[in-house]
Amino acid sequence: MRSIIYHVLASFALLTMTIPAYADSTERNVAKFASGGGNLAYLALGALLPLATDGHYGTNHTLRVVDSALSSMAVTEGLKALTREKRPDSNERDSFPSGHATAAFAVATAQSVLHPKQALYWYAGATVISWSRIRLNRHHPQDVIAGAAIGYGMTTWEMSEPHGLILQPWIHNDKPGVMIERSF
Repeated sequence: MRSIIYHVLASFALLTMTIPAYADSTERNVAKFASGGGNLAYLALGALLPLATDGHYGTNHTLRVVDSALSSMAVTEGLKALTREKRPDSNERDSFPSGHATAAFAVATAQSVLHPKQALYWYAGATVISWSRIRLNRHHPQDVIAGAAIGYGMTTWEMSEPHGLILQPWIHNDKPGVMIERSF
């Protein structure tokens, strides 16, 4: 099953890189894909892959990935509201830090903790997504670096906690599946 998924992903990546460039360069087309549909596919795959590959622990692993992304994005959105940095391509004031980089590195870090042999692939994907934000002139380099650091840092913290940060009631570290705990 895993090898099929990897072959499909590799084929899809090769296909998108060979699409002819009309008005835009191939590099810009890759950046557009990485920033749009590729980003959504990467995040969905990162969140849902454990359900298909991690057996009894799949639900908990999916919840850990989602919890990592949620906690990281909460910090990023708070910083965007506080800093109100102007984007390089518009008058929008939500450039710092990059949400794409935050989410991508949160997923990469969570997947790398859960599946260390796949770390290179996950971080490579997160790097391409982050690069695409600079290439498309949507972010400054410091926005992307800060977003990547937040995604990595928050996920490292989330994964060190036995029950996560945001989805604590549903995450159980020692047993497969979802466990809801109530305390009165």
